[in-house]
Amino acid sequence: MFLGTRTETHMSGELHIGWGETDITPDRKVELEGQYYRRVSRGIHSRLKAVAWALENEDDQCIMVSLDIVGFDREFQQALQERLQGKLPFDPKKVFLNTIHTHSGPAITVFINWWETDPDALPVDEFRRMLLEKLEHVVLEAWNNRKAGGISHGLGSARIGHCRRVAYADGTAEMYGRTDRDDFIGMEGGEDSGVDLLFCFDASGKPTGVVVNVPCPSQIMEATYVVSSDYMGRLRERLKEHFGETFRVLCQIAPAGDQAPRDLTRADTVLDFWCEKGLDIVASRLMATITSTYDHLAGNIEYGATLKHSVQELQLPRRRVSDQEYHDALHTMEQLESGQSTKDAYREFCAEVHANEKCPNRPGPYDNKLHHFVLIRNEEAVVKRHEDQNNQSFHEAEVHLVRLGDAVFATNPFELYQEYGQRIRARSRARQTFMVQLCSGYAGYLPTPRAERLGGYGGLVINGQVGSDGGAMLVDETVRSIGKLFAKTKPESEG
Repeated sequence: MFLGTRTETHMSGELHIGWGETDITPDRKVELEGQYYRRVSRGIHSRLKAVAWALENEDDQCIMVSLDIVGFDREFQQALQERLQGKLPFDPKKVFLNTIHTHSGPAITVFINWWETDPDALPVDEFRRMLLEKLEHVVLEAWNNRKAGGISHGLGSARIGHCRRVAYADGTAEMYGRTDRDDFIGMEGGEDSGVDLLFCFDASGKPTGVVVNVPCPSQIMEATYVVSSDYMGRLRERLKEHFGETFRVLCQIAPAGDQAPRDLTRADTVLDFWCEKGLDIVASRLMATITSTYDHLAGNIEYGATLKHSVQELQLPRRRVSDQEYHDALHTMEQLESGQSTKDAYREFCAEVHANEKCPNRPGPYDNKLHHFVLIRNEEAVVKRHEDQNNQSFHEAEVHLVRLGDAVFATNPFELYQEYGQRIRARSRARQTFMVQLCSGYAGYLPTPRAERLGGYGGLVINGQVGSDGGAMLVDETVRSIGKLFAKTKPESEG
């Protein structure tokens, strides 16, 4: 269901491309976003960046920006667009953001309110203001730097992401569950080794940058206490060494809500992908496929590629809670809190996490998603959803569709399970479809019907706004919109 659309038909013309890059690393310790427990940074492992990519032809425009953070609320992107009003010769709603989903970056939105705070940590609001200023600058830099150029795109292959939801014979699933149990029956979902790549060139044929789209969040360092741009940051460094310091890398995460950079069925390798060693492994795999794809595409540059940009508002049904589920949650929550208060459970939860962190040769995650504290939170979410679901029946999702030549970019604000990306990609009319999750806001996980049925973290009401019925709608509407971008228009003489 659509609230509105701003799609028009355009003719292709000379393509202009601009790049911008800025450092967004905080200059003091910060609260790191992404875990159920507090982490305050103890240093900087690698610098955080924001990279802007501007596209323009005679009829349309687009500016994509990739951020080395975990996520942001939609109001943050709207605040940036408001700052850009009147500073760009087009509607700033055609500027949109995505993240690499590193869990080692500062928060710009308080998703979880902790009981304790660190007075020396950079306040969230202060970092948010600083980031908006830097993003305004880098967007204008990319726009002002645009020059005539061309593109070339292709598909690489690298073993990066793996399903992280473990299924058991009793009809349940666990995120990062044990796979050595006798009742382990397999991973809930599949894997995708595809790496979608789009290279940009100046008028002389010199490469100026690349879009790297990987179906795996940048989360190798997620359980550490350092600021880090994770494997995407390491890859960016390697690409600059190879192509030159001015070479730009726009990082995107394809649908990967059920994916992580760890193969849980090969226990002897898992530990490597919870520490810095894994960054070099992943960066090397990606470098190999990027350079080989580049060599294969050499000389095949398209100048004057078609550019069409559609911005849409989708009304997707929120995931609902039944009356029975509501009453069951009230009863369970009462039982849990009578046994231990939420605040005491949280202290115990954190103590357990920190004890696990000290165990030698123990891979993450260090938090137990079946802990008393987490179970209380899960039931609270069910109660809250039931109480407000009739007042807010739909979640409004901003979706961007950008046709560039015979490729298309399709965005969504979810940690979208990989299956939905496969459905869209298979049905897309584009020759190559770049799916971009965690874009234009954050709306939590969007699980498959099987994930909802098996439960566990990532498949629960607390984990997202939209359920699998909304996921099916997202697929259908995205495929339909891609089709419109590639539809042929009749000549005026044909009426």
